[in-house]
Amino acid sequence: MMVVATENIPHRLRGRLALWLIEVRSGVYVGNYSVKVREMIWDQVAMGVEEGNAVMVWADQGDAGYNFRTIGQNRRIPKEMDGVKLISFLPDIS
Repeated sequence: MMVVATENIPHRLRGRLALWLIEVRSGVYVGNYSVKVREMIWDQVAMGVEEGNAVMVWADQGDAGYNFRTIGQNRRIPKEMDGVKLISFLPDIS
């Protein structure tokens, strides 16, 4: 299973994601595909994200049982520590 969560992406990318995945909430897409299709979907996200941001999470064999990747500007930055991916927060500039 995989989940793609998006913020502030163009309508055309939302439509493209809706072709492959179910939009269970606004900007949250869920599906179950092979690695090859998952990579194709991520390529579509990377090409169309523009000013927005996205994260893809999928089931994995690692210690955590999942893996993820991100793209775009966001306060949450993935950091790897001792082979485990964690999230680091950038300071709030408001």
